[in-house]
Amino acid sequence: MSLIRLDKFLADAGLGTRSQVKLLLKKGPVAVNGKPARRPEQKVDPEKDEISHEGMPIFCHESYYYMLNKPAGYVSATEDNTAPTVLSLLKGAAGRGLFPVGRLDKDTEGLLLITNDGPLAHRLLSPRHHVDKTYLVKASGTITPHDLARLESGIDIGEKAPTLPAKARLLSLESCSQETGDGQTVSLVELTIHEGKFHQVKRMFQAIGKPVLYLKRLSMGSLTLDESLSQGAFRPLTKEEISALKSF
Repeated sequence: MSLIRLDKFLADAGLGTRSQVKLLLKKGPVAVNGKPARRPEQKVDPEKDEISHEGMPIFCHESYYYMLNKPAGYVSATEDNTAPTVLSLLKGAAGRGLFPVGRLDKDTEGLLLITNDGPLAHRLLSPRHHVDKTYLVKASGTITPHDLARLESGIDIGEKAPTLPAKARLLSLESCSQETGDGQTVSLVELTIHEGKFHQVKRMFQAIGKPVLYLKRLSMGSLTLDESLSQGAFRPLTKEEISALKSF
């Protein structure tokens, strides 16, 4: 591909009109090959240059969208020297520049969106949009109504501000000595949060004294995990799923 103006590339990639892109460049969130880019007329080669918006890669080519049922033991990254990445599970998937949208901890399972659509990923992860994320949480100990109220009202996890109000629902209580090692009660909870702080769910349950034993993401925004997907399996999103995600 020949060299093109940066503002044209960004507009073609869906970041706004040419006028909106020029204003965006003045604010400084765009980088080319790791260096801030502020001049609309700057020439870029989309095939060779690494162009990003607020750290998210941007590609001006056909976009691809995949749902992955992430198993434990894989890191949510494109490259890692210590463990296999989630991209290693997408054998034969079409699309250049695929990356995971957000991160699931290495030991966390469940829904992970894989795409090469940088602008969509930015919208889904932006703190301004508060995209819902629902998790299945297995926690050590008995989750009480008071615990649920603390989770739902916002809780101090050591940040400058408490977590945003969440939705928490107790699904079941059971005795499971095999997992806890002491025969105490294990609580199964469905938790929906509206932000994505580092290790947030684990820190929320740690704050109420009920450490997480198992964590699985069930949904993100309008996208719900297809339970017919076995662990490590993936499939392309449907047109309806893509349209719903883009409506955010």
